[in-house]
Amino acid sequence: MAAKTVVADPAIYEPRLRARLAELQERLHGIEHDLIETPSADFGERATEREGDEVLERLGAQGIQEIRMIEAALRRIDEGEFGYCVACGKPIAIARLDLVPHAARCAKCA
Repeated sequence: MAAKTVVADPAIYEPRLRARLAELQERLHGIEHDLIETPSADFGERATEREGDEVLERLGAQGIQEIRMIEAALRRIDEGEFGYCVACGKPIAIARLDLVPHAARCAKCA
């Protein structure tokens, strides 16, 4: 007897995805605010601020990438395709979605 395939219930993941999206958008807003602050007049402090800005920019880029993946997952929910691998079409394991709710590919195709 073959094992029954369990497909993810989007109703479980959509609230988590929306909450994470809101969290990331708020964080990005804070990063943007921090990046536009007036720089210090002191040369040494400006160098330190620039290093901090580079870190903020990397964090912002990572946040933007995750936002795009979450938005894509929400589109898959709307289209009835959430929980299925975009590469092979097979169901994504529930355990994988529990760890990475915006996963677009199964572990085999990732």
